[in-house]
Amino acid sequence: MIATINNSTIDLSKPLDISISLTNNEQNPIAWYQDIPEIEPVKMGDWIGKVSEGKSSTNFNNIFFNPHAHGTHTECLGHITRDFYSINHCLKQFFFTAELISVEPKAIGDDLVITKEQIEKALNGKSSEAIIIRTVPNPETKKHLKYSNTNPPYLDESASAFIREIGIQHLLIDLPSVDKEHDEGKLLAHKAFWNVKDVTNLNEDARMNCTITEMIYVDNAILDGSYILNLQIASFENDASPSKPVLYKINN
Repeated sequence: MIATINNSTIDLSKPLDISISLTNNEQNPIAWYQDIPEIEPVKMGDWIGKVSEGKSSTNFNNIFFNPHAHGTHTECLGHITRDFYSINHCLKQFFFTAELISVEPKAIGDDLVITKEQIEKALNGKSSEAIIIRTVPNPETKKHLKYSNTNPPYLDESASAFIREIGIQHLLIDLPSVDKEHDEGKLLAHKAFWNVKDVTNLNEDARMNCTITEMIYVDNAILDGSYILNLQIASFENDASPSKPVLYKINN
């Protein structure tokens, strides 16, 4: 099926899924000191919501997970503000022009950091509604990493500010956070991207409709360049939702 979005022609039958699925085993990526997700059948007395157990006509599971810790998720500025803001209200459009870039984080002291200069060079003057940052090296084992207490790479504050300044509204990255794991709660990259100056009294020019998506995985077969992004979320009234970002090659 062919569709035209933002004057670009895409083939909807050829999606490029860059999300990580959520499972209840050790294959699931984990961050922020959490345990693996739980997916278990409901139990009520001797009744078990699992067809293979022979006592139910349906599979009927409870799921316990944390959007930020257990896989691909999209968050709004409500992630860092005192007042409540929901991703379900902040994200109202779902198709965007997007640039995919690959960056090797730079060693700075004990950290690996994505810098403004690297982002600017990789974009080479291009801009779009969304940016997708793939860090290299890019082994498939990224989909199963245990990030807690590993000091993963992160985005420098100036790089995040640059992304905001060139008008990019949606930032996607294959890391558990755009910020350093242990940063004393400064959250400099989050604040720079959303233009949040005071988390207790939100400024009028804060970027309410902009999002950050973390813990994606972009296969090496997907080449750097321009795409159409379909950013799908579940309708959670929460600062973040598990999400399914999907790319489409532009045909024209």
